[in-house]
Amino acid sequence: MIEAYIYDAVRTPRGKGKNDGALHEVTSLRLSAFILNALKQRNNFNAYDIADVIWGNVTQVMEQGGCLARSAVLASDLDDSIPGLTINRFCASGMEAVNLGANQIRGGEGQAYIAGGVEMMSRIPMGSDGAAIAVDPSLAMKSYFVPQGISADLIATKYGFARDQADALAVNSHSRAHAAWTNSRFENSIVPVKDQNGLTILQQDEHIRPQTNMQSLATLSPSFKELGETVPGFDKVALMRYPDLECINHIHHAGNSSGIVDGAAALLIGNRQFGQDNGLRARARIVATAKLGTEPTIMLTGPISVTEKILSENKMTIDDIDLFEVNEAFAAVVLLFQQAFDVDPDVVNVNGGSIAMGHPLGATGAIIIGALLDELERCDKQTGLATLCVASGMGAATIIERV
Repeated sequence: MIEAYIYDAVRTPRGKGKNDGALHEVTSLRLSAFILNALKQRNNFNAYDIADVIWGNVTQVMEQGGCLARSAVLASDLDDSIPGLTINRFCASGMEAVNLGANQIRGGEGQAYIAGGVEMMSRIPMGSDGAAIAVDPSLAMKSYFVPQGISADLIATKYGFARDQADALAVNSHSRAHAAWTNSRFENSIVPVKDQNGLTILQQDEHIRPQTNMQSLATLSPSFKELGETVPGFDKVALMRYPDLECINHIHHAGNSSGIVDGAAALLIGNRQFGQDNGLRARARIVATAKLGTEPTIMLTGPISVTEKILSENKMTIDDIDLFEVNEAFAAVVLLFQQAFDVDPDVVNVNGGSIAMGHPLGATGAIIIGALLDELERCDKQTGLATLCVASGMGAATIIERV
C-alpha cells in the first residue's frame, strides 16, 4: 500500500472569539490564504504536485460560505490549478480533512494534499447556520436532542465525575499551555498573523489564563443548569434516554469548557515520491484513521469508541501509544477517556488543550495532529493518537508514527 506522510504542520495563534479579539478584523478567507501561504513558503513545493486543498469549516454561512477551500486557494499564492474541497464533520472537520487526504494518497489519487481548516468564531457565531438536529422537531424528538453542554454534564453524571475533577483538569490545561509557550514548545508550528501592512497582530494564543486556579473557577456558575432545568427542559429529555439517572449534575462552566476562538491550521501530506521530488523530509507516517457514529444524546463519548475501533483494526493496544491528544471540548470528555483506558494523565494533552487555548471548530482537528507531532519529536517518542468528540454523536481519530 502507498504510505501517506506528514511533511509539515503549521497553525496560527488562536485569538479570542470576541469583537475585541486580536483576529476579529481578519476574515476567514484571509486567514485561510495566510496559512496556506505560510505552508508554501516553508516548504517551496511544486504546486502541480498538490492534488487538492481539503479544508474543514463548520459554520458555512456568510463569509465562510460557498467552497471556502477553493476561495482560499485563489486568494493565496498557490497555483490556480489546485482545486479546493470544504468539509464539515463539526469539531473533527480539520482532522477529517487530513484523514481524507491521507486516504486519497493511499488509494493512489494524487501525490500530495494540503489539509486543515479554519473557524472565525468572533465573526461567524457558532450555530448561526442552523442545524436540522437542533431546529427540526421531527429529528430533534427522534434523536432526543440536547445541547452539547447538557451532554457533557450527562457524561459527568453517568460516569461519576465531580466538579472539582473537571476544574482541576482545567487548571492543568492552562498551566501546561502557559509552560509550553514559556518554553517555546510551539515555535516550530506557530505562524504569527500579520496585517496587510506586515505588522504582527497576534503571535501567541490569546485565550490562555495562567492565573487560573481552583479558587477562581469555584466562583463560576454552571453554564448549562438553567438550560437544562427550565423550558424547554433539556435535562428531562436526557433523562428520557437515560432513565437510570435521577437527575443531571451540572458541573461544566466557562472555565472548564473549551474556549471560543479564531484560528487556522494546515498540514502538508504526501507520498514518498512527493518528498523525493521536492527535497522534503517526512516527519511522520499516518498509520491509521477512523470515524464512527455514537448515541446522539450523550453525544461526546466518541473518543472512547473510535479509539477502540482504530486500535482493534490495526491490531494495536493502548500501550502501543506514547502520547495522546484528546480534544478538550469539555473537561468530562478527557476525564472519561483517561478513565476508560486507564492512561496516565501525564501523556494526555501534554501542552494543554482547548480549555486553555480555545477550540476553533473547523481547525482544531488539524491543530491537535500538529501538536501531537511536535511533542513526539520534542520528547523523542514514536507513536501518538489524536481524537475528538463530535457534535450529534460521532468520533474521529488519527494515529501517527514518527519517521
